[in-house]
Amino acid sequence: VRNSRDDTDYDAIVLGTGLKECMLAGLLCLHGYSVLQMDRNDYYGGDTASLTLKQLLQHAATRAGEDPAAVTIPSELGNPRDWSIDVIPKFILSNGALVKMLVRTNVTHYLDFKVVDGSYVFDAVKGVQKVPATAKDAIASKLMNLMEKRRMKNLLELVAEHESAKVTEKYDLEHMTMAELYDAFKLSDSTRAFLGHAMALHRTDEYLTQPAIETVKRLMLYCVSLSRFGSSPYIYPLCGLGDLSQAFARLSAVCNGVYMLRRGPDSFEFNEDGSIKGIVSNGERAGCKWLLGDPSYFCDREMFAGAVKKTGRVVRAICLMKTQPAGTLGTSAQIIVPAASVGRQTDMYVSCQGYGHQTSPKDRALGLVSTTVETDEPEAELAHGLRLLGEAEGNILRKFVFVNDTYSPVRGVESFEKRGVFVSESYDATSHFETTVADVLGLFTRITGKEIDLSVDTVIKHPSTLAAEAEEAAADEE
Repeated sequence: VRNSRDDTDYDAIVLGTGLKECMLAGLLCLHGYSVLQMDRNDYYGGDTASLTLKQLLQHAATRAGEDPAAVTIPSELGNPRDWSIDVIPKFILSNGALVKMLVRTNVTHYLDFKVVDGSYVFDAVKGVQKVPATAKDAIASKLMNLMEKRRMKNLLELVAEHESAKVTEKYDLEHMTMAELYDAFKLSDSTRAFLGHAMALHRTDEYLTQPAIETVKRLMLYCVSLSRFGSSPYIYPLCGLGDLSQAFARLSAVCNGVYMLRRGPDSFEFNEDGSIKGIVSNGERAGCKWLLGDPSYFCDREMFAGAVKKTGRVVRAICLMKTQPAGTLGTSAQIIVPAASVGRQTDMYVSCQGYGHQTSPKDRALGLVSTTVETDEPEAELAHGLRLLGEAEGNILRKFVFVNDTYSPVRGVESFEKRGVFVSESYDATSHFETTVADVLGLFTRITGKEIDLSVDTVIKHPSTLAAEAEEAAADEE
């Protein structure tokens, strides 16, 4: 599949080393395509990097227009080498799409994971409560009375058997809405809130008017993920999410991918028909059939006007804390704040990790709050989440608030994808990677015309490996 034009020509040039870009580069290399990946930064990960304490302070200074070289590290934060801080915080569903991708690409041996200790939901009346996703939790839960617990149990039994004839004959999940399914089980508004937002992980209530089958599948995914480890459905890599990008970068490198850090494109070249021809960086040219990258490499360049569109803003707060937030157990947790419980249109996500996941010193903790911006005062929108982290009680030692625009590629008749230019979507405010993997799989199919089936457990192998195995098998037959 590799181009034979010359050594500076590649099938694909990938701009950025965020998780999506590294996943795409790894998948392309694994399928035999030649790839050059570049990043303007001096570290892997892009927006999904895990930063040291000094890097975070410098990042914040740069965003504020200050001199990053002048930052000092406060002694109250402990050993700066013990911090590993995600710029975009997300957990991983243990039976979700990202885990399946890790298995299919065989990069799991580059990573170590640890289960997140607890999954919680915020209730406007009862405060932070453990998500009652099992029979034991449901019995102990303060979120529901006895009759409501029985009704929820009946719904979860339907979820577990949603493909059986017993269920399909009684409920047309493909056509009835989720609101109608809730009505059929006579569930209260508060139960609907934690089922739809803390378990099915919807960001808004729009799902209520959509076919019930989608939410039923999401509930099933949550329950199966929870059953793998028991305490919560989430896992998290030791030392932070940045290692995910590096793991896929190693996969690409093993399959002859080429990497350049501290290098970005200075200019772009196009063929007469408008399709991408290559890039120029530091006076050196590299040709390609496909150009891939995150939105930051395209949104401010005139030649790519119309390639991406702004879809909104996300606000995130990174908090360096004294200890874990009240109401949670262990050293890590996720708290989902349903929109309706705090008078919002979109959910808020609160997470915390610490020494157990090797992201903070032993006597400190790392807290993160994120949500979709709805007003002209983004930081004020995080008030409920920061309150859960103990801001009023002085639990937060340092707080860093970042507001980022979100973009998505423009598709259609005049799409840049028809010219060989493919742009990933910005990372949303969700607390998981399901939408991330869906974007990667969609991009891979549109680029190559091939599909990757995550329901299959077999490892994807490089063409040279397959050829060697075929030769070995033929020799054995002889």
